[in-house]
Amino acid sequence: MTNTNLQRQQLRKQSQVVFPGFHSPSPAEEFRAIAAWCEANNVEHDVYGEGELLSGFEQKIATLLGKPAAVFMPSGVMAQLIAVQMWAEQSALPRFGLHPTSHLIGHEEQAYQALLKLHGVPVGNRLTPMLAADLDAIKQDLACLLVELPIRCAGGQLPSWEQLQALKDKARERDIALHMDGARLWESRAFYGKTYAEIADGFDSVYVSMYKGIGGIAGAVLLGDEKFIANARIWQRRMGGTLVHQSPMVASAAMHFDARLAQMDACLQRAQALAEGLQALPGIRVNPAIPQTNMMHIYFDAHHDKVMAARDKIAEEEKHWVVGTVQAAEVPGWSTTELYVGDNLLALSNAQVLPYFKRLIDDSRSINL
Repeated sequence: MTNTNLQRQQLRKQSQVVFPGFHSPSPAEEFRAIAAWCEANNVEHDVYGEGELLSGFEQKIATLLGKPAAVFMPSGVMAQLIAVQMWAEQSALPRFGLHPTSHLIGHEEQAYQALLKLHGVPVGNRLTPMLAADLDAIKQDLACLLVELPIRCAGGQLPSWEQLQALKDKARERDIALHMDGARLWESRAFYGKTYAEIADGFDSVYVSMYKGIGGIAGAVLLGDEKFIANARIWQRRMGGTLVHQSPMVASAAMHFDARLAQMDACLQRAQALAEGLQALPGIRVNPAIPQTNMMHIYFDAHHDKVMAARDKIAEEEKHWVVGTVQAAEVPGWSTTELYVGDNLLALSNAQVLPYFKRLIDDSRSINL
C-alpha cells in the first residue's frame, strides 16, 4: 500500500534520525529562539523597511559580498524579477539570458513573461554550468545574463574558477550586465576557496537567499550599486514587497547566519566522503561524482515508487528518514533524489549511513506495488 503525502510527512516527523539537511526545529522552538535572540540584541521592529535591524543586516551582507548596497526582500522570486526588469529598462531591451534549468523558467509560472513581458533566452546545456562558449553561441543582444551558482538541477555543479572568470570577461566584452542567482552562493565558497566578495566580483547584481542554506523563515537580499538598489526599493514597493514589519524574517536569518556559514566547509567535506561511499553500492550513482557543494543528486536503479515505498518502510521500522522525494529519472526504470548535506549528516559516519542506503536499494527491488 502506498502512503499518502500526509502519511509520509508524519513518518518523517516521527523519525529519530533524519539524513537530509540541517536540523529543523518546530515552529514553537524556532519562535522561542527568535524571541530570545531579539531580547538579547534589543531588536525593535522595522517600519516599512526602515529600522536598525534591517539596515544593519543589509549592510552586513553588502560588506560580505563586496557590493555598495543591499535591500532585504520577502522572496527571491521578487528580487530576481526586479533585477531583470531593471536591467531590461536600463538597456531598453526586453530580453535576457538564463540557464535552461533556471528557477525563473521551471518554478515561477513564467512570471517574467506574464508580468513583465520579458523574453528569456536559454543559454547553455541543462546538464552543466553556463560557460563563456555558451554565451558566445547566443547571437542576440541581451539586457543581462542570469548566472546560477551552483546549478541545482545538475546536482549542485559549479564552473571552475577559471571558467567563471572567462564567463565574466565574455559578458563584459559584449556589454551584458551580469546578475547572479546566488540562492546557494553560501554553499559555493567552500569549493572555490575564495571569499564571497571575490566570487561576486564582476557581477553587477546579486541575489542571495536567507532561508536556503541559512535557515531563516523566509526572505532574500538583492545587491548592487547605490543607484541600482535605490531603484530596486521603488520596484519592491510597486510589487507589494515593502511589508509593514520584516523584522521576523530578518531576525531569524541574522540569528542563524554566522553559524551556518561556519559549517559549510565541513558540509562539503562530508558530502564528498558520503558520495564516495554511495558509489561503491551496486545500483546507486551520484551526480556529480565528486560533489562541488554540499548537495548531490543520487540515482537508483529502481522505480521511484518502489524507492519511496522502501524509504517509508525503513522509516516505519527503523525510525530513520533516508531521503526526501524520489522522482523518475530520464533513464527508464531509474529514479533520482536530491540530497542536501547539513548538520544532520555531520554527526553521522559512513558506517552509520551507508547500510540504510544499501537497504533502500535492496528493498526497492523486492517490493511489489
